[in-house]
Amino acid sequence: MKQVLMTILLWTAACAAGFAQAKATFDKKVHEFGVVLWKHPATATFTVKNDGDKPLVISNVTTSCGCTLADWTKDPIAPGSKGTVTTTFDAKALGHFYKDIGVYCNASDRPIYLMISGEVSADPKNYTLTHPIEIGAIRLDKDAIEFDDTHKGDKPTMEIQVANTTSEVYTPVLMHLPPYLEAVAIPERIGKKATGKIKVTLDTDKLPKFGLTTATVYLSRFPGDKVSDENSIPVSAVLLPDFSNMSQEQRLNPPAVELSAEELVFPALAENEKKSQKVVVTNVGKSDLEITDLQVFNSALGVQLKKRVLKPGASTKMKITAYGKFLKKVKGTPRVLMITNDPNCPKVIVKVKVTAK
Repeated sequence: MKQVLMTILLWTAACAAGFAQAKATFDKKVHEFGVVLWKHPATATFTVKNDGDKPLVISNVTTSCGCTLADWTKDPIAPGSKGTVTTTFDAKALGHFYKDIGVYCNASDRPIYLMISGEVSADPKNYTLTHPIEIGAIRLDKDAIEFDDTHKGDKPTMEIQVANTTSEVYTPVLMHLPPYLEAVAIPERIGKKATGKIKVTLDTDKLPKFGLTTATVYLSRFPGDKVSDENSIPVSAVLLPDFSNMSQEQRLNPPAVELSAEELVFPALAENEKKSQKVVVTNVGKSDLEITDLQVFNSALGVQLKKRVLKPGASTKMKITAYGKFLKKVKGTPRVLMITNDPNCPKVIVKVKVTAK
């Protein structure tokens, strides 16, 4: 009889040991930091409770990148007791982040995944460094929409990063879009103190001509907003010539454009001042150089060219004038565009550095 009772007790103990199991219950699986200040590490703590009847042992914690470090309770966590998993994100990269943390423990034969997320900003309140362009209470990362070096048939895209510094939900809208542009806000509505973007697509088949096409669009800052200089955004698109029909002789003897300078530096100008500088344009190729288009990107500059066709070895002077009275309204980089029949360099840009006094 005693032997039978002993056998039953041993069998019951073995079954109880077999069914004993640690159980990890986390207070949360996701930690949202919100906005994190650039280069200021952010720490999240996840609390884990052992709801099982066997000690919980965390053997390892991994992170999805070297930018995140992890620490955890190393001692066994008794049934009913709590431990922690702590992660620290270094915040050295600007922008949104999503990082996975894998917890390896005896409560599961697979890692238990946690996540941290947020956005690193140089200024969590008004985004002055990450979104330096101010249009009312809305901030952007750029002050112009520019498409360079496009070809017929291309549909390139670019993005404008948008920060809503208001306490209201904001719907970004670009007004007065020309027919060759499409714009989509992502997300369609940006929450208060949140960020989003506007994706702009260019349809080159709808551009009116080769060379430079410019326009102005306007960012709506609030419902019913009107157009003005304050919410204007300049648009530029450069459509390069098509050289696919060149003959073999033309390919072997092309023209070649050369400039004496590709950047000019002007002194600061008062509103009633204007200054001019000259750039020498030379054809160092083997056939006639034709300057088919010559334009400026904004009203702060003027340009004059004496000759539009240059024989091999010939030169001409291009006069670039900066006008002080327009500088305060300038958006984008002041520059001059030249389109030529040089197949190796169809587009030449002269950048101009000039500010208002």
